[in-house]
Amino acid sequence: MVLDWEKYSQIADRFQHKAKRQDREDLRQEIILRLAEVASNNGYEPLTEGAMVRVASYVVMSYWRDLMRKPTILSLNYEIEDVDGDRTELWQTIADDKAIDLEAWLDARTWLLGCPKRLVQIAYKSVKGEALNNGERSYLKRFRKNGQSRLFW
Repeated sequence: MVLDWEKYSQIADRFQHKAKRQDREDLRQEIILRLAEVASNNGYEPLTEGAMVRVASYVVMSYWRDLMRKPTILSLNYEIEDVDGDRTELWQTIADDKAIDLEAWLDARTWLLGCPKRLVQIAYKSVKGEALNNGERSYLKRFRKNGQSRLFW
């Protein structure tokens, strides 16, 4: 008997959209081959359209079951695409503990540029462990009380 390849192709076309885009042609071919196999096991009797749809839906179900059972292993060399369309490998997105936090550095630098020089001298003296005299302590106290609001907006 002759197999109805045209009908198998039509049925497969109806089901191929149910696979991932890159696998659609493979699923289509798998459905056509499975329909031919079922027809040959049936003694080359013509299959009804309902039987062909049932076989095609089974192939789709099998495709998704096999896909879900595959372990997803990501490589650090796997490329991802950002919003702008640029491609970057995953290893380049890992945070570096030794990297400088540019935003915090710029904020501190901006703060220091607006800070009185005398206050910076007092801070260096304090960091060195030297004792502050009464004038320096009162200047620091006055700055903490009044000066911060002026520097920050």
